[in-house]
Amino acid sequence: MRRSLLLFFFLTLSHLLLAQQGTLSGKVTDKKTGEGAIGATVLVTGTTQAAPVELDGSYRLKLSPGTYAITIQSIGYRPLTFTGIQIQADQTTTLNGALEENAQALKEVVVTGQKQTGTEVAMIQDLKKAEVVVSGMSNDQIVKTMDRDAAEVVKRIPGVTIQANNFVVVRGLAERYNTVLLNDALTPSAETDTRAFSFDILPSSVIDRVLIFKSGSPDLPGEFGGGVVKVYTKNSVLENGTTFSISSSYRANTTFQNFSHTQGSSTDVLGFDNGRRSLPNNAPASVVVGQGVSSSESARFGQSLRNDWVARTGQALPDLRLSLGLLRKFEIGQAYLSNVTSLSYSNTREQYNVTRNDYEQQREADGRYKPKYEFIDKQSNTNVRLGLIHNWQLRLNDRNRLELRNFLNQMGQDQVVARSGAYLERDQDRRDFALRYMSRTIYSGQLQGTHDLTPRTTLTWLGGYNYVNRNEPDYRRYRSLRYLSDPDTEPFRIQIPAQGNLFEASRFFSTLSENTVAGSGQLEQRWTGRDTTKANEYKLRVGFYAENKDRTFDARFFSNVRGNEETFRRSIEREGIETIFRPENFDPVTGLVVSEGTRPTDNYRGTNRLLASYVSLVAPISDKFNISGGVRLENNRRRIEVAAAPEYNDGYTRTVVLPSLNAAYNFTQRSLLRLAASTTVNRPEFREMASFQYFDFANNWLVEGNQKLREATIYNADLRYEFYPSRAEMVSVAAFYKHFDRPVESIIKEATGDLLTLTYTNARQAYDYGLEVEARKSFTESASPFLQRLGVVLNASWIKSRVTLGGDADSSQIQSRALQGQSPYVINTGLFYQDDERGWQISAQYNVIGPRIAFVGDRDNGSLYEVPRNVLDLTATKTIARRLDIRAGIQDVLNQPTRLVRDSDFNQKATSADPVFSSFRRGSYYTLGLIFRL
Repeated sequence: MRRSLLLFFFLTLSHLLLAQQGTLSGKVTDKKTGEGAIGATVLVTGTTQAAPVELDGSYRLKLSPGTYAITIQSIGYRPLTFTGIQIQADQTTTLNGALEENAQALKEVVVTGQKQTGTEVAMIQDLKKAEVVVSGMSNDQIVKTMDRDAAEVVKRIPGVTIQANNFVVVRGLAERYNTVLLNDALTPSAETDTRAFSFDILPSSVIDRVLIFKSGSPDLPGEFGGGVVKVYTKNSVLENGTTFSISSSYRANTTFQNFSHTQGSSTDVLGFDNGRRSLPNNAPASVVVGQGVSSSESARFGQSLRNDWVARTGQALPDLRLSLGLLRKFEIGQAYLSNVTSLSYSNTREQYNVTRNDYEQQREADGRYKPKYEFIDKQSNTNVRLGLIHNWQLRLNDRNRLELRNFLNQMGQDQVVARSGAYLERDQDRRDFALRYMSRTIYSGQLQGTHDLTPRTTLTWLGGYNYVNRNEPDYRRYRSLRYLSDPDTEPFRIQIPAQGNLFEASRFFSTLSENTVAGSGQLEQRWTGRDTTKANEYKLRVGFYAENKDRTFDARFFSNVRGNEETFRRSIEREGIETIFRPENFDPVTGLVVSEGTRPTDNYRGTNRLLASYVSLVAPISDKFNISGGVRLENNRRRIEVAAAPEYNDGYTRTVVLPSLNAAYNFTQRSLLRLAASTTVNRPEFREMASFQYFDFANNWLVEGNQKLREATIYNADLRYEFYPSRAEMVSVAAFYKHFDRPVESIIKEATGDLLTLTYTNARQAYDYGLEVEARKSFTESASPFLQRLGVVLNASWIKSRVTLGGDADSSQIQSRALQGQSPYVINTGLFYQDDERGWQISAQYNVIGPRIAFVGDRDNGSLYEVPRNVLDLTATKTIARRLDIRAGIQDVLNQPTRLVRDSDFNQKATSADPVFSSFRRGSYYTLGLIFRL
């Protein structure tokens, strides 16, 4: 199938090469002033074939060979019509026009404008006019790909990669060093083990544009190291419309194969559990025998729990994705009201085999490292996502605008992991299983107002509320084993522990709830300096930001243990997983009881208060030189409270002063040089400071926090040259440098038995520097009709970093190495073909990242490196009717493995000699879909 689709893709390109067209071009001006007639349209008389007139009055219109009547029109002008215009293949015909004002019409016309921000031209113009170093991606480019969510979108931006399939890494700095804003409001995080916004929850169909600010500014959050990522959802409406799309996807090695899943609830199809997996309502506050609970009560509690330890098996159906988009506009007197609503749903499945290995330090006789264990995991994931975007914009008049934005996302993940293999160090043949369900609810709402108090004074304010709920009910894990020395006669036996733990016959329940209230305001005053042009305006901005965040996290875990060692009925241990935990086997004398292992630190409350104020000035020193800068003051109070263990309560209060300076020198109207310097911070998150310990069965390690973590200070410097050959093209070359005091990283703390323990620590200092290049090229000036429809996007980054430990770092850690999560290089390229007349849109995109440290090791356990993999995506869209498109694509055509290798020789790089720690192939992904426009 893959070869057939590839053949179809290249045959289509070959066919399009033969298409021939001519070009009609020229300039449309105002007859009175001689300036370009901005907003005019050149069209084939009586048809919808048209081209807009650009700012300088120029236009280009592609037409098939023939004779045409051409009309030039614009509001407030008398239309011009030309007849007998000859268009020849592969040639350009010039037609200029001068429009004359229609005085009578001008008296009756009121024009209401709305800036379109999601186009490629608008994106490039915004990048050019920006006061800081910024990169971005427009909706125009997003719709040309098969990118399904924001995670897949942002990895196309220079210097950006994605970690763990959903967390953004900017300039090689891990997800915790990047701040994410959704429509100018800080986003919530639903992750218990990391500070990050999970980009996979935001469908690409609702994204208007993505901007990544790489240099600091007083009006940007002061907490970032790699960049501030701003994701804007659609909110403007040109005309009423309804769009419906449906697509189905086939994943190699998953679709139509036997597939495992847990026994769920009736609402799993909507992304949440209806309570079926929850703890019983009559569950004791503590299930520790002898501490307020008798062994008989513990046994009765075990009988009340579901005996559901076996995964169900069925056939994996093709993935399903649905989306409905509504655009509506209303005119109420002089007011303009618009609404953008998007409802999306997806139900997807993914199954693959993961090889997991670990090694001892000594080598075998052949030079290979002696294996500690060799496992194969069959991992089955079902993901359901239900998303709603509901945005309103009210333009009361030209001076006042209100926007209400709502984002709601419900996600459910069902996961089954079946592990088999040998624990060689312990002479064990193992069969381990985990059945997990996790749901996330995220709501983000903002009300924003923009008011032009005077022609040169603008007030902007925003109020926001975020809500997060993360529910992980009844995460079941168990181990079964027999001895390798006697595999034929020894059956697999379920391991019954002596007390409650996270690994054996264990059930884990956790809930996270977080509420955030935020508000901000900014007053901008503008005035002219040496002349009265808008481009040379001085701008003074003063503003504030206030946020209060409150998180509550609760977790409990239990194990099924023997009620009485002396009278325990041993035949129970020989039962299979289907029956061993049935209610009849819970008896305090001869059977099982439940033992709780929950620690006091497994429940915490986190509070965070952030107050910030800033002042900034934009000063056009000359026609060519512009500077902007100022200072931001932030006061932060962060606390972790553990009610049952007050000795773990910790936190800090700190006020920081964060200056920044940005300068731009314009060599010409098409080229400029930027220089930026700023100071920013990076603060530890609740989870990173909480002493809570979590067992990640899928990765076979423990994760715990460090209450001694403190914030990092980062000093940033950027230099970038930008060249804009045309309004839709750009080339940039950038260099950057960052110095860190006390950077925070995730490290391997120790190895306990067959498990690694990961935690967080402050290093003493670090640096990070690199080069970035970006190019966006169109070929509209080419004589070849094929090349005229072609566009190319290329960006690449080269990055080097070095960490020096010391300070609070463990002496067992390697004292000098690269930053965790930092890739030495990143390459993204895209080839886009668009033929509006024939309704074709085709793209090919390629991505590769260099080897990076996924988890930092120590002197006993080498660091784990993620090795490069080449990713190629192909997409083709065909308009087959006026209101119907068909789209097909292949993601990850090459299907190279995702691999982690252990740096066992401690040479601080990934080589072919390093043993594989884990490896899997997700499978190429084939999609076919329909898009209806009503």
